[in-house]
Amino acid sequence: MTIATSERYAEMLDAARRGGYAYPAINVTSTQTLNAALQGFAEAESDGIIQVSVGGSAYLSGQSVNDRVVGSLAFAAFAHEVAAHYPHITVALHTDHCAKQYLDEWVRPLLTHEAAEVARGKEPTFQSHMWDGSTVPLEENLDIAAELLEKSVKAHTVLEIEIGAVGGEEDGHSAEINEKLYSTPADGLRVAERLGVGEHGRYMAAFTFGNVHGAYKPGVVKLRPELLGEIQREVWDAMHDGRLGSFAASAVSSCALPDMPEGKPFALVFHGGSGSSPEEIAEAVGHGVVKMNIDTDTQYAFSRAVAGHMFANYDSVLKIDGEVGDKKLYDPRSWGREAESAMAARVAEACRQLGSAGRALK
Repeated sequence: MTIATSERYAEMLDAARRGGYAYPAINVTSTQTLNAALQGFAEAESDGIIQVSVGGSAYLSGQSVNDRVVGSLAFAAFAHEVAAHYPHITVALHTDHCAKQYLDEWVRPLLTHEAAEVARGKEPTFQSHMWDGSTVPLEENLDIAAELLEKSVKAHTVLEIEIGAVGGEEDGHSAEINEKLYSTPADGLRVAERLGVGEHGRYMAAFTFGNVHGAYKPGVVKLRPELLGEIQREVWDAMHDGRLGSFAASAVSSCALPDMPEGKPFALVFHGGSGSSPEEIAEAVGHGVVKMNIDTDTQYAFSRAVAGHMFANYDSVLKIDGEVGDKKLYDPRSWGREAESAMAARVAEACRQLGSAGRALK
């Protein structure tokens, strides 16, 4: 198996929920970083998720084109070709952090494209898309999420939503580090009321528990992963005591919903995890996280290798003092291989940390 089918992706997510582990979701911005992610998953014998952000998708199309749909489709086409040579792992493709202002020029056109593919009997290009409603009020967030969930069902894709604000900065979007970074059990209950718990379509939820994008020194970010457990318990109880209606209760008893471990109605996503302690990550995964976004750490691993090559070979990569340098060392393939291997090692480390290493589906 290479790029996941819709059915295979569902199997991946269900396996993670049952097995109590999560998949690294690696942001990429180029064919080199895509290759590094595939190499890392293969080395760890792990399935995984590779994703492009709102900025990464435009960058992939080239700075002169600067088109998110073009970049996304080009990324996916390349991924399908290269991933075919990694037959022992399954990789899902995902679009990450689509805010409201980008919906009409990015995710909605992709969903329309994928619904047409499905109508022709084909698999969708991507397996999941993220709607980032963190900057709009909760009710508006859920209105848009309900619309996108309906489209996702037709496109045979999974929707990812974000409830609450993630601090820091990513792709030009920023949020302060304050109390708004913490979702509540009431938020979780409202999500379940509006979107269901699987009966209206499969989705993943990124509730915030102090998450911050970017790199910060220890002590700056105050994660509270126990909030995820509180949200899960509130919704689970509401499914059984009638607060979410009779369908939810009957569906739970008849196992009519996606594979749902006891006490964990949501498939959760962990954003802004760079710099988190192993204990915090393990606790979040224990509460039902099945996908953890990794960007800052893999960016650094890639760029650090490039910087190391340039500093170690300063006289060879620059034509200084009338010399001609050493073509073998300023050839992009020389430092590119080092960068890919360094990033792949960081991806493999993430697989081990999240528990997905050695668990590729057969």
